[in-house]
Amino acid sequence: MEDKRNLRKKIIEQRLSLLQKEVEQKSDTIMSTLFSTDYYKKAKVVMFYVDMRNEVMTKKAIIKALSEGKRVVVPRVKKGYGLLAIEIKSLDELKTGTFGVLEPPEREEVILEEIDLVVVPGVVFDKKGYRIGYGGGYYDRFLPKLRKDAKKIAVAFEMQMVDFIPAESHDIKMDAIITEKRLYGPFE
Repeated sequence: MEDKRNLRKKIIEQRLSLLQKEVEQKSDTIMSTLFSTDYYKKAKVVMFYVDMRNEVMTKKAIIKALSEGKRVVVPRVKKGYGLLAIEIKSLDELKTGTFGVLEPPEREEVILEEIDLVVVPGVVFDKKGYRIGYGGGYYDRFLPKLRKDAKKIAVAFEMQMVDFIPAESHDIKMDAIITEKRLYGPFE
């Protein structure tokens, strides 16, 4: 049984070895699955992460969601606080911030109760809906602040899926995980 740190390192290395074209094609497939779900269709306010380092790409999806009239929120890291959920009207508002990630400017956070759907990043996921993130605990601390019925949908490449993650009490289960191969969930 691998520990979380080794598993995280191994999967990040594998993901970084994916070719740009593969990442784009798989991301397009994953996002088109997301857009076809009721989770997305029913959501008025959607929180996307902004991709980096061969994560499932979100920028085209953000543009599409904005063009469909959805309110789009993206995270901004605030030191000593965690993730802020900031609404954007365009990708042009994003600037390189913490960890070299594109972030929105610092301004008033959206009312967290208004968020209907969060598209959650991560490194490793299992078939029960658990995730391993980058180790900062940002989403583990952020997700419990949302409404109980807000949907948490992870997007990942199939190579990031494992059978089992040693889940801890603070680990938050996803409602579903979408890969280029299939939709896992909904999880109980």
